[in-house]
Amino acid sequence: MNPSGSSLADWLVRLETFSPHEIELGLDRVLDVIRRIDVAMPRCVFHVAGTNGKGSSVAMMQAMLSESGRTIGSYTSPHIIDFNERICVNAEPASDTEIVAAFERVDAVRGETPLTYFEFGTIAAMLVFETRQVDTAILEVGMGGRLDAVNAIEPSAGLITNVSLDHCDWLGNDIATIAFEKAGIMRAGKTTVFGSVDVPSTISGHAEDIGADLVLAGRNYRWKISADRWEWQGRRHALHDLPLPSLVGDFQVANAAGVLALIEAAGLDELLESAIVKRALRQPSLAGRLQSVVSDRQWLLDVAHNPGAAEALAATLSADEHCGKTLAIVAMLSDKDVDGVISPLCGLVDYWIAVTADNGRALEAGELGRQIANVSNKGCFVAESLVQAMQHARHRATTDDRILVTGSFYLVGPVLEALGIYSQRKGET
Repeated sequence: MNPSGSSLADWLVRLETFSPHEIELGLDRVLDVIRRIDVAMPRCVFHVAGTNGKGSSVAMMQAMLSESGRTIGSYTSPHIIDFNERICVNAEPASDTEIVAAFERVDAVRGETPLTYFEFGTIAAMLVFETRQVDTAILEVGMGGRLDAVNAIEPSAGLITNVSLDHCDWLGNDIATIAFEKAGIMRAGKTTVFGSVDVPSTISGHAEDIGADLVLAGRNYRWKISADRWEWQGRRHALHDLPLPSLVGDFQVANAAGVLALIEAAGLDELLESAIVKRALRQPSLAGRLQSVVSDRQWLLDVAHNPGAAEALAATLSADEHCGKTLAIVAMLSDKDVDGVISPLCGLVDYWIAVTADNGRALEAGELGRQIANVSNKGCFVAESLVQAMQHARHRATTDDRILVTGSFYLVGPVLEALGIYSQRKGET
């Protein structure tokens, strides 16, 4: 047990020692500790799963639900800069004091149960929500769904944004298998929205097997984009002349459409008023999602770390009428599909720089650079440090060029800090 008065930073170091495995899927440990701690759950809980778009969907749902006057808690991962970002109440990160108090409660009852970093954080989030009297929680699934710690918390309804290849070492090597893992958030008699028009058979099959209400994009709800406006048609409601979401990328409309479908399915009809939806769509902002920063050079930061996200990033880059060159600083974890991430970007990137991500599972820069060179058929500079990578990019780029930073949360966050975008910590210091 940590000594009384330990800082959040101390706790985060200790969390990495409470389990012999960084990732260990399964619900038994979390369910056991939740039962022992007897935490009161929010009245309404939404699960958000999927390969890509989870964080964006949570942010848009938070903005829309806040219009109801409820106290909204959100739990997301990973964080960009500070752990506090993971646990928010009414879109504001929890303070160090709140999180440490929650950690102390978890540690006091877990006994010898070896919780992982993510499992410990998930239970702590629910304790913060209990203390803050959150009545509606939006919980982002960390990995998969069926055996993810978030799935130990009973949902009122859920959203699966889409399914593509990612986390294959844990979830499976094909779409059908990964989709089945994500389908694990479904519950008999409760609604789950599936946000892609391409529906894996294991999604629809599992919903039928357990008697879940499955709301499908392109069938039970639809959307259409026209220039800078869009419209949405659900089961009972229709919305027209909507502004594009504040989050950049045409794919964010699909995310927003799924959120609207979930709100409708949850019976929150009062929120599906045109003025409310328009106001909510303009609110969200997320660090590291097609985030543009102009300082000494033009920087574009995006946490794309799987093929689906890289394809969406490539589509956005292609649509941008950029006249200069594009240089890319890339870091990735060792379990990621380098070929699948780099291939969609090959025709858009003029110069590559590889660096090692700030994570124990990082792919070493030399090996990453070798793979990037093989895929892109272009040379790749291997940086010894993030400082060297950024200095080299600045030296190579003119003011007309842009520097893309992508491949991992564990690269984008440190670059944002280095650029001075987040000079102050969120939450209490």
